[in-house]
Amino acid sequence: MSNVIACIDGSSAMSAVVESAAWASAQLTAPLTLLHVIEEGHAAARQDMTGHIGLGSRERLLEELAELDAQKGKLLLEHGHQLLDEAKRQVLANSKVTDVAMRQRHGALVESLLALAAETRLLVMGVHGEDHGAGSHIGSQLETVLRRVHKPILLTPDKFTAPNSVMLAYDGSASTKKAIELLAKSPLFAGMPVHVVMVGADSDSNNAALDWAREALQQGGHQVETAIVAGDVEPALHQYQDQHQIGMMVMGAYGHSKIRQFLVGSTTTAMIEASKTPLLILR
Repeated sequence: MSNVIACIDGSSAMSAVVESAAWASAQLTAPLTLLHVIEEGHAAARQDMTGHIGLGSRERLLEELAELDAQKGKLLLEHGHQLLDEAKRQVLANSKVTDVAMRQRHGALVESLLALAAETRLLVMGVHGEDHGAGSHIGSQLETVLRRVHKPILLTPDKFTAPNSVMLAYDGSASTKKAIELLAKSPLFAGMPVHVVMVGADSDSNNAALDWAREALQQGGHQVETAIVAGDVEPALHQYQDQHQIGMMVMGAYGHSKIRQFLVGSTTTAMIEASKTPLLILR
């Protein structure tokens, strides 16, 4: 069975990641895996301090450096175990989820996630990573993950509130039509009202696209609201979300052509940086 995989680190968003992953696991009736990755970048680069010292001193220094590396590796491993243990306690104490696994891997985060892709149903991450304090900018590795990991990714700010409604940023394209079909049948949003919002002109073609989306979602048992709003994409969508107090936004990520990748990628990043609620990114 595919898992909800929560990326655990020492960031300010860790508790929110655990909460959102537990919520998603319960909604999907899917096992939850807590993942901590020890990256090579966490180890300080070794400086060449052997320069012009004698052979005996150089050998002794290299031995001491090797011992320090080993000690640091043990500390990072123990720190990871503590983070995972705490995250599991939080899940078991505050949710109905009981199927919780813990995994710790060494290497690059993206490569670890790609290695687990076959068993991933949903990936959960914090907007701000361990090396990024809370603020307006997204975590340093998040953009790379969004581009390379082709799985749904649930991003959470530093505080998580379970949503009672959801909003899809829609443009009538084939990819967003696929998102409508996924949303219509996904237990993640079972019983929730769904808002489908387009940014653009109030044209016949856009209204026809919204009519199709409304019908598809209603067949999935959802109460549906549709809207066309004017303005720049990010502020227009977030203004609508704020006005209607919508708990989660769903949108597509980066495109493939260089032009679309630049435009859509910039929009995606802007949406993530400005979001105050969880954001589900679909590929």
